[in-house]
Amino acid sequence: MSGRNPAPRRSYGGRSAEERRADRRERLLAAGLELFGTRGYAATSIERLCATASVSTRNFYEEFSGREELLLALHKDINERASEALTTAYADAAGSDLPTRVERAVRAFVTVTASDPRWARIAFVEVIGVSAGLERHRLRWRSRWEDTLVAMAREAVARGEAGDRDYHLTMIAIIGAVNNLVHHWSARNQDIPLDNITAELTRLILAAVTIPK
Repeated sequence: MSGRNPAPRRSYGGRSAEERRADRRERLLAAGLELFGTRGYAATSIERLCATASVSTRNFYEEFSGREELLLALHKDINERASEALTTAYADAAGSDLPTRVERAVRAFVTVTASDPRWARIAFVEVIGVSAGLERHRLRWRSRWEDTLVAMAREAVARGEAGDRDYHLTMIAIIGAVNNLVHHWSARNQDIPLDNITAELTRLILAAVTIPK
């Protein structure tokens, strides 16, 4: 057979190029979480990100086109984890009454998005007003959260626990309340227990959907 065998992939320190690149990406994500979540997006330069992550500027641009793509990756990560946690908690409480189902879902969401104030700042503050592209990304996620909450309300209607009406505007208002309350918690140096945040949001949702007695 003609030709030569492909050259083996190099490894350094027992790690392949792919492993080293994955490590660099994780360090950049960790640097973005720390700096965007404490100093803020506008106050963080690529040079500062690279210094914090101990990577070169060239390595940065191998992973991200710029700071905005790094912020988008972090925002996508927190929303995906929060969505999975909420969905799982709500499904696990399927046999419970509406107040229990809502409380479990809210607690799962708050635990993921607000247990670390850096994530809360990225999810609810730093992502706003960066660019038209990032705003479209944020609005797509808001639409997904709206669909999730409306589906929960429709299930409550089917169980006779909620009034039968259109809940889309209600859930848009709820999302705004969630964002502002968690932002308020983050901005006040977390002096409000997260259990209080969970309880208040649960009461708000239940008040919006349950049938008055």
